[in-house]
Amino acid sequence: MAVDLRISGGTVVTPAGSVQADVLVSDGKIAGLVDSAVPTGGRVVDAAGKLVLPGMIDVHVHTREPGFTHKEDILTTSRQAAAGGVTTIFGMPNLNPPTTTMQSLEEVFGLYENSCIVDWNHNPAATLPDQAALMAKAGIRAFKVYMVVDTGRTYPHPAGTGMHDHGDLLRMMDTIAGTGKRFIIHPHDQALMDYIEGRYLERGENTPAAYAQAYAEREGVIWDTAIDVVLRLAEASGCPIHLAHMQTRRSIDAVRRAKARGVDVTCEVNHWGPFLSKWEHVERLGPYALSYWVPDDARAAIWEGMRDGTIDVCASDHAPHTREEKEIGWTQMWSSHTGTPGIQYFYPLLLDAVTKGELTLERVVEMVATAPARHFGLGSTKGALLPGLDADIVIADTGKPWTITNDGVLSKVGWTPYDGQRCEVSIDRTFVRGVEVYDEGQVVGRPGHGKKA
Repeated sequence: MAVDLRISGGTVVTPAGSVQADVLVSDGKIAGLVDSAVPTGGRVVDAAGKLVLPGMIDVHVHTREPGFTHKEDILTTSRQAAAGGVTTIFGMPNLNPPTTTMQSLEEVFGLYENSCIVDWNHNPAATLPDQAALMAKAGIRAFKVYMVVDTGRTYPHPAGTGMHDHGDLLRMMDTIAGTGKRFIIHPHDQALMDYIEGRYLERGENTPAAYAQAYAEREGVIWDTAIDVVLRLAEASGCPIHLAHMQTRRSIDAVRRAKARGVDVTCEVNHWGPFLSKWEHVERLGPYALSYWVPDDARAAIWEGMRDGTIDVCASDHAPHTREEKEIGWTQMWSSHTGTPGIQYFYPLLLDAVTKGELTLERVVEMVATAPARHFGLGSTKGALLPGLDADIVIADTGKPWTITNDGVLSKVGWTPYDGQRCEVSIDRTFVRGVEVYDEGQVVGRPGHGKKA
């Protein structure tokens, strides 16, 4: 067997546990895990004293291309992915034009093929039933829909990507069930939100604090009612669903109960949930922290759900916006573009949580790699360091603390809400199918190296 690459001396994290072994790579695949005494040829990378991990599969990424490339594009997104240990990204459809048809999907595929450094796929919006079967046959892994209409702005949830009528949702679930794909849903009770938001705006409260409180009002009622509906419709239709943005105790409990009943539901937590959702973040960072505020008890439920397996997947919800689009939020938060960049730092922050005893290493690897691969149809090619799978490999150093700064941001927007935060674990190297795309502080991957996953 010809060995192209040998990663030597590290602690290799596999589905069966952590082992001291060398990882052999041949022709882009993992060829084996062997003892250090076994001789081979090929390039040798020393990982002694470091973790050797599967690359993150991030199923919720906003690349902003096409239509909003002043914020980000596929190349800059994939550069951040490489630096953050992310080896596969799934893009989202809130673009211009939105990804709602086969024509728009094929155009987006072409953009990835030209620019993406890491492997990729794309989640089109499931709003046109006659397009679903065609898009499924084109090789997508999931569909997406937003149960939301923006108030006071037209982005980040543009026309063509939303659906909150229950009959329309059930019709689309019936359609998607026949494709075998998973349906990613941004849950949101629009009628309740219209009422709740309206009361704040009538009082002239249009600040980050007001926005944060509105979306978390009454213990997150807009999330809980929407998720209850989605879970019941999924049970009625047999459609596999994936819930984005888990952030309330009742919602997490509802998913836990639905799984016990046999409903095919998975769910995710995004970087801002565990790491950027305290009231102190809202006060200090204002629009730069929103996304959403998660009260303390709800955040505790997120951590519990991550530990006990109710929350299946960690996905960044990487959502970059320019400073200009954020700054207006200090006085007109409902006009500010919500969402925060996160793909470059989510995996390191999760590994940092391991060093603090907040998560186990095995749970982190399950949530970022093994579970996304399993639930989104990639289990036969990705998601674990096992022979025969793609050599999507990350080397992480638990003994090299560093501080996240705006100066290190690879996003076009040039800022991170984590500026100044210390992290105990660094990403040293990232390989996509055996090819190094990040090397100790430098992105070395070639645009177009990424392939459709």
